[in-house]
Amino acid sequence: MSQISTGLSPRVLPALLSVRLISADIQRLVSFYASLTGIEPIWYTEDFAELRSGVATLAIGSTRTLAFFGEHHGIESGQNRSAIIEFKVENVDALWEAHRDWLEESVLQAPTTMPWGNRSLLLRDPEGHCVNLFTPLSPEARQRAGEAS
Repeated sequence: MSQISTGLSPRVLPALLSVRLISADIQRLVSFYASLTGIEPIWYTEDFAELRSGVATLAIGSTRTLAFFGEHHGIESGQNRSAIIEFKVENVDALWEAHRDWLEESVLQAPTTMPWGNRSLLLRDPEGHCVNLFTPLSPEARQRAGEAS
């Protein structure tokens, strides 16, 4: 892990391992992401599943899991309006063509080349979360994505 200097003593930076979505219909949401990514979900209970990509994990919990956090703190399923869940894919155009029939109604933007070098497909999942599927095209974008030039 990386370390930063605070002038006092070195500290280890936290590692972002997962993003968790809270779902009113966990079966539907897990099925959507499994179909979209090809990642087999790991079900721990009927209220909690994970899709592990090898880089990070998309965790999905039902609204019933909120009880474990005590007060709900205003957490509600399907209320995101600012975060985008991003998946790097081998070929976003091929994925779009292969899944267009069931993705078309959720598309916000068909595959488009962005100024920063990614080819991106922007859509919403069944609960309204924004999802970006992208393929790095430029050498700089491939380097940012951890690929060799």
